[in-house]
Amino acid sequence: MESATAPRFAVVIDDDADIRQLLVDVLTQAGFQAIPTANGLDGVAAVRQFEPVITTLDVNMPGMDGFETAKRIRAFSSTYILMLTALEDEIDTLQGLDSGADDYLVKPFRPRVLRARIDAMLRRPRVVGSAAATKQAPAAPAAATPAAQAPATEQPAYAAPPPLAIAQEPVPQGAFQAVPVTGAQAPAVSSAPPAPGQSGWMEHNGLWLNIDTRVVRLRGTELELTRSEFDLLAALLQSNRRVRTKPDLALLLRGESYVTTYLVSEADKRAIEVHMGNLRKKLSENVNSPRWIETVRGVGYRLTAPDSE
Repeated sequence: MESATAPRFAVVIDDDADIRQLLVDVLTQAGFQAIPTANGLDGVAAVRQFEPVITTLDVNMPGMDGFETAKRIRAFSSTYILMLTALEDEIDTLQGLDSGADDYLVKPFRPRVLRARIDAMLRRPRVVGSAAATKQAPAAPAAATPAAQAPATEQPAYAAPPPLAIAQEPVPQGAFQAVPVTGAQAPAVSSAPPAPGQSGWMEHNGLWLNIDTRVVRLRGTELELTRSEFDLLAALLQSNRRVRTKPDLALLLRGESYVTTYLVSEADKRAIEVHMGNLRKKLSENVNSPRWIETVRGVGYRLTAPDSE
């Protein structure tokens, strides 16, 4: 007998049986159908099969480690990746984020902290379905569902949870893989800059961002930003010249902008530095003479003065 709603899947990738069971228990309590796997290859296969909303991924595994596993998953899936690691060095944090993780948690961890991190990620905008499914969607003009990958069913492998209410006419942002913007509603297809009063657009020194469609354009070219990079840039544009601190931005990425009860560690602050560094690279920003983002040493970041060169 079929359930009224499709299950929400979560994939657990961890070679430690005790931790794997703990993760399954926490995710099950959160309303997910958890799929446990013990190595990277099986984990990648499970993500491909079940299209999970969230994937937890251990770093230190025999054979294919968590960094390589995350890269392979990101090649076809937009699942949230929460990386679990016993490594606290900065280089390991940077490598995890660069591999495609959305967030990370250092072992040992408390189940309530894990649940809070998961809930925070689910409050952030995401692409529905896998990146591969998104790219195939335009080829099915008569399809009623946006992610019809399985030929024998009319429903996708899972349904997005209620907290992930996607705004009307979303534009896939492709956090780690470029997804072309299509359709008559996409304002970024024109080479001319948007009109100043056009809905959703913000501009600073020739850099345009649309908060509704999550599109960023510079010199007529659409930039491919991750979810975190987009959210940080949007926060700075909305703040004008007001300084945003690293703890403030770290809470923002967790979806806890106005809640200060969560610990912001030094690793969280370094993660913001990594995201900002990657964002500046994509903007071709000169850190010695920035045009868009200034570093306020010891505090955080803010926009440059208007029309700076």
